Amino acid sequence: MMIFEVFPRFGTQNLAKYGLFLALVCLSSAAIPEDSDARLERIAQVFADATIISGPTRVECTLSGGTETTCFSITVSDDPKTYTPGPWCPRSIEDAADAGGIWLHDGKVHDVDGSFIEGLAEFYGDTKWQLFDPETGAVRFTGTLEACEAAARPDVDPDYQNHCVECLPEYVPDEATTTYVIPLEPGAPEDAFPTRMSGSGVAYNGVRLDGPAPLDAILGAYTLAPFDDCGGHVNLHVGYHYHAVTDCLNDGPEASLPAHGAQVGIAMDGHPILTHLMADGSEPADLDRCNGHVGEDGTYHYHAGAAGSNAILGCLRSETGCTLNDPDAICDATARRPRP
Repeated sequence: MMIFEVFPRFGTQNLAKYGLFLALVCLSSAAIPEDSDARLERIAQVFADATIISGPTRVECTLSGGTETTCFSITVSDDPKTYTPGPWCPRSIEDAADAGGIWLHDGKVHDVDGSFIEGLAEFYGDTKWQLFDPETGAVRFTGTLEACEAAARPDVDPDYQNHCVECLPEYVPDEATTTYVIPLEPGAPEDAFPTRMSGSGVAYNGVRLDGPAPLDAILGAYTLAPFDDCGGHVNLHVGYHYHAVTDCLNDGPEASLPAHGAQVGIAMDGHPILTHLMADGSEPADLDRCNGHVGEDGTYHYHAGAAGSNAILGCLRSETGCTLNDPDAICDATARRPRP
């Protein structure tokens, strides 16, 4: 059957226009995989400085709200290439700031030097704080894997109360990796999801951007678990991870909106995470409670929270993917999984 028989009133001129329309539709449909490829390539560029074990590749996934979609999967090591994590605990109350890390309190960053350890009783208004030997000035810290295991758990072993908790990267098995499964195209920002299960996201160097540190649980046992100057410390289940974004992550890849700062990483819902401040050093305007807003190009992105806030993101605005210990596992973010 000829096309004139199907559309007898079109005429040749209108049929030519219709043919052009069909061609454009076909071209648009054919461009979708190319756009997807370009998106995957941009994601790979974000993680150019990460220790990548595999990926990023496309996988099918089920997001936290039950949406079945396409995600990217990337398996990485938590070893940052550009610096060596630490230090965390000073060894003496005479030590300067370069011998220890940082602590977060009331929105501020405090150097964990010797004098900070010495003054904890006054700092917290509680005389039970005593992380050092009053005769020698030596700081009590967890110097072994066994001590780390006993102190860095919710029910701190009483033998390690009043200790500075320092778990080292070498305590984590060399073969340990983390697989992030994140929406290839983030959904529209429409809700607020907590970060405590999946974490906030993953930094451009492959290190986990976690949710808030459980400060009350740590302080309740008269322990201190400092972060290094880059905002990270070690958990035996997660490995090295961040609870704060400091200047260490300010030199990330350029974002699609350069005026908003460099890209720190990608959130677990797929939206970009940019630096705390704009490129000119000013505070970003009109942030929502998740630390995000819509840029001039109409797309949504986050800005990392202030380092002292203990909240890299306040929440996540779209459905999230999965953080997995098994790179072959299928992401179903609706299933209740133990926190890695």
